[in-house]
Amino acid sequence: MEESKRNLLDEEAKASLDIWRYVFGFADIAAAKCAIDLKIPEAIENHPSQPVTLAELSGAVSASPSHLHRIMRFLVHQGVFKEVPTKDGLATGYTNTPLSRRMMITKRDGKSLAPFVLFETSPELLAPWLRLSSVVSSPANGSHPPPFDTVHGKDLWALAEDNPCFNDVINEAMACHTRLVVPRVAAACHDLFEGVATVVDVGGCTGETLAILVKEFPWIKGFNFDLPHVIEVAQVLDGVENVGGDMFDSVPKCDNVFIKNIEELQRGCPTKYRESVDSGIRNQRPEKDHDSEDRDEKLEQVRLMLDMGMMAHTSTGKERTLKEWDFVLNEAGFARYEVRDIDDVQCVIIAYR
Repeated sequence: MEESKRNLLDEEAKASLDIWRYVFGFADIAAAKCAIDLKIPEAIENHPSQPVTLAELSGAVSASPSHLHRIMRFLVHQGVFKEVPTKDGLATGYTNTPLSRRMMITKRDGKSLAPFVLFETSPELLAPWLRLSSVVSSPANGSHPPPFDTVHGKDLWALAEDNPCFNDVINEAMACHTRLVVPRVAAACHDLFEGVATVVDVGGCTGETLAILVKEFPWIKGFNFDLPHVIEVAQVLDGVENVGGDMFDSVPKCDNVFIKNIEELQRGCPTKYRESVDSGIRNQRPEKDHDSEDRDEKLEQVRLMLDMGMMAHTSTGKERTLKEWDFVLNEAGFARYEVRDIDDVQCVIIAYR
């Protein structure tokens, strides 16, 4: 009985602190966005002396020292930057961490996700989060539009088509994620490209994926396939043909289809992939089923956040379990599939005709 009381008191004490995470939970991404906007990680990285004092940093990014101090104090506490003594021991200064380097907007090194942070913190994507309750409270088969459509009167892709600036933000976010993930896919799936003549990247955006694949596997012919307004601003690459269209209507015929983070899948669409390819490579992290004993707890928070993001921003997008993917792929008529780990949040699902 006494132990139960102690546990209850511990839970109450923890709850009295945890509730403030939800009162001011937005502070994390707001402060990170501020650091990216001001290019604070770059200013620290490029400064001739380390660590960088507050006075030096405020001069480098043209910021108010008092306000910058408060931002840096918060981000140091969150582990984004480090605060360490200067060499003379008379003051303290700031240094980068592996996390802050992943917030460098000017870096295209395959690690930075700064453009993705700016995409997710754009006004267009933030507003739908506040409408989640509307879609959750609607009947399972109801006609209530998803939060994004409710806020903007159209889906994400239609808004991007009408707003070139927002379209650029999306393209940059997708490109930075591609630079992070696709080299790992190529390394883990090298055998899948042996003897393959043609590959189509469905939802290929500006062509970043095929630029990597064609460089790694120069014998393949790539087809970068996306909506026409996306293809209009796609890169012109040797060995790659840009093709405009709608994946829900048809997919160019080829040997392999590559699909990275296509969040909107509906019944019938995977069948079009089967009709067009000999094998399909999908970059996705399937959720582990709840009864799986080898559930990866380190990545669970990321998976759950991705699922919430798709609920807020898409009509039918969701994180699927392996059991659900098994159903989708079998219904589409694929003969078999396998899952490969690439040591990242995502893994690879390979489906064969």
